[in-house]
Amino acid sequence: MKKTAAALARHALEQLGITHTFGIPGVHNTELYDELGASPSITPVLVAHEVGASFGADAMSRVGASIGCCLIVPAAGVTHAASGIAEAHLDGIPMLVIAGGVRNDTGHKYQLHAMDQHALLKPITKATFTVETHEAVIPTLYEAYRIAVSGVPGPVFVEIPVNLQLIAGEVASLPAWDAAWPAPPAPDADAIERAARLLSASRNPGLFVGWGAREATAEIARIAELLGAPVATTLQGLSVFPATHRLHAGMGYSIAAVPAATKAFADCDAMLAVGLRFAEIPTGSFGAAVPAKLVHIDIDEQVIGANHPPAVGIVADARAALAALVPALERALGGSARDGKGVAAQIQADKAAYRAEWLAHQGEGVNPQVFFDALRRHLPDDGIVVTDDGNHTFLAAELMPIHAPKGFICPTDFNAMGYCVPAVNAAKLARPEAVVVGIVGDGALLMTGMEAITAAANRLGVVYFVFADGELSQIAQAQEIPYNRKTCAVLGTLDVAGLAQATGCGCLRMERGEEADAVVKEALARAALGEPMFVDVRIDYSKRTRFTQGAVKTNLKRFDTPTKLRFIGRALWRKVTG
Repeated sequence: MKKTAAALARHALEQLGITHTFGIPGVHNTELYDELGASPSITPVLVAHEVGASFGADAMSRVGASIGCCLIVPAAGVTHAASGIAEAHLDGIPMLVIAGGVRNDTGHKYQLHAMDQHALLKPITKATFTVETHEAVIPTLYEAYRIAVSGVPGPVFVEIPVNLQLIAGEVASLPAWDAAWPAPPAPDADAIERAARLLSASRNPGLFVGWGAREATAEIARIAELLGAPVATTLQGLSVFPATHRLHAGMGYSIAAVPAATKAFADCDAMLAVGLRFAEIPTGSFGAAVPAKLVHIDIDEQVIGANHPPAVGIVADARAALAALVPALERALGGSARDGKGVAAQIQADKAAYRAEWLAHQGEGVNPQVFFDALRRHLPDDGIVVTDDGNHTFLAAELMPIHAPKGFICPTDFNAMGYCVPAVNAAKLARPEAVVVGIVGDGALLMTGMEAITAAANRLGVVYFVFADGELSQIAQAQEIPYNRKTCAVLGTLDVAGLAQATGCGCLRMERGEEADAVVKEALARAALGEPMFVDVRIDYSKRTRFTQGAVKTNLKRFDTPTKLRFIGRALWRKVTG
């Protein structure tokens, strides 16, 4: 039979269960878009900019049943999308990235959009492919998907030359996708037993869990209860363990964490770390002490021992390893769980004191704790919170309890600004029954705010809460502490209502904390009717997060004495002289 590569790609994507593609049509992929426009199961979503396509595909993978798929033009589309592709690569998020390619049948040089896309994308993808024949289209896409979701997930790039899309070629068949997957290798039984003995013999164990453990919430809770141990999460893994659990301590546990976590882990003598890499953000700029009695579980063998040597390292799927560890721990503890009431009571007291500290803070505008209290009251337990990169990210991590798995997503290791708005849109497309809200700083909003037009065009009932203070706040605060001045961190005037009007969205304004409940309630009610909403929150950023304070202190300690004196002296001199 004769089929175009576009028709073959459509067949493959339908077989793989792809529900949405994100991108912009161009001369090198119009045939693909025409095919998907006729698909009964795939919806191609038009974005305003290809970076919105890659951020959207990332969010689709994080919260949806289908992995995200970008469908972009070559060259400029690929370079525009690169930030989101790199975010997915560093964060371990599966993604299919499909681009057209220049003709491979003419021999001409200097074709439109001609570039080596593979050289550009090799460092930020798991693999790249160029389809050379019609017969190779379906097998290549199936292999790309397998690579994207296997082991440590990540993005995979496939280039399909435009001539193959336009001109039909001979293929023997339309093979179906074999969805049967082999079970992950069983964790090493001896290592599991050694881990159980080490943890059960410790006096003050702690659990530190990341995104890689997102499917193992129940097992994590059981282990924490058996050990009577506090649980801290990474930023990306914020939703892995519910904040409603009495042993939930917070994000991180260094001096850059909330007091409940810092105190709960102060005397930690053994740690179970699962699905994380001890990366910079969750460790407060590598300021977290890691006990020698470390049990580290991760599916990526390169992660084990990369920053901290484990006493027991286990390369395995997190859920499989923890499912094996639970009965091993029960045996090691003699069938009885430790009494964790004292640990839990201290955590709850420290959380209450930190919340009271924020509520007592007097500043101008909306107190962040007041805002997050209102949002938590009105957001369902299974609601999804999306943040961008900025000061608001760490405010949310410290002040907004997340109750359900996959209930919080944000850019982490690549830390790309502009993530929130397109990710909110994609999360709503992935989970239309869920209440989806975004929290975005005004600086990040400037990057991808026009993606709200996609929400309006698709009647996506979402809410974008804009934390507006006229600055790149995270950087402005980081500059203010050592430099006592802000350079290129003060924004121009942003009319949020004007942006809402331009993109076809509704808009509300929140100027004082007393308005928080009413405004949040109205915004969610209007969104429930299919109206995307902006809320211009005049946020009070005058109180610094523990993350900002702790990370600055940790980095300052690393400097030699002359450098410390130079930083401190310069800041004091500028403060005195103005």
